[in-house]
Formats: sequence, C-alpha cells, structure tokens
Amino acid sequence: MDERQALVAFGALSQETRLQVIRMLVVTGPSGISAGAIAEKMDVSPSNVSFHLKELERAGLIAQQRESRSIIYSANYEALGSLVRFLMEDCCAGHPEICAPAAEVAACCAPTVEGSQPWRGNANE
Repeated sequence: MDERQALVAFGALSQETRLQVIRMLVVTGPSGISAGAIAEKMDVSPSNVSFHLKELERAGLIAQQRESRSIIYSANYEALGSLVRFLMEDCCAGHPEICAPAAEVAACCAPTVEGSQPWRGNANE
C-alpha cells in the first residue's frame, strides 16, 4: 500500500458511522451482511448506510456481491491488513520485538465464525 492509498483509507475511516460499519463487517466475517441489516443493527436509515458503504468501497476497504435481490457487503481483509502493515512497515527503528504484539494482531485478519463476538455499537452512541 502506498501513502496515497493509506490516506484514502484513513479518510474513509475517519467518520464515526463508517468506522462502526467496518468494525461490524470485520466481526461478521467473510460471509458478509446486507446493507439493510447493517442499517437495522446500527439504527440508521438505509440511505445513510448506503452513502457510507459507498465511501468504504471507494477506499477499497469493503467488497460487495449480489445474492438474489440483496447486495452483501464484507470487509476486504487484504486491504485492512495492508493498511496495518503500512503503519508498521518501519516499526521501532529496527527493533521488531517492540512491535510484536501489534504484528500478531495484524496477522490475524479474518475472524473465525466460531468465537466471534457479536458487533456491539450504535451510530447514535
């Protein structure tokens, strides 16, 4: 990931609703969730969620796929991992042991379906 891509990603994540959406999608896992379900869980309007999903997709942080009449959104774990790697690229001036805890977290991109915690959040909190 280059600096321009990182800036676009961070720009997309710098808004409360979008940050909550991406966290929800990370927890949901690769199977994803529909825009309507996201709106319902977050207690925001479908048009509001649609706007934020578009921004996250433009930044490359989420993906969508059509399933019947629904569009299912999921986190782009590769892009999220690249963003973390971008931040950690020159970690601690040649002392990677300092960054080991963060590197372990970054290495675990895709959550397991079992043991995942349900997303808890509200755009109105």
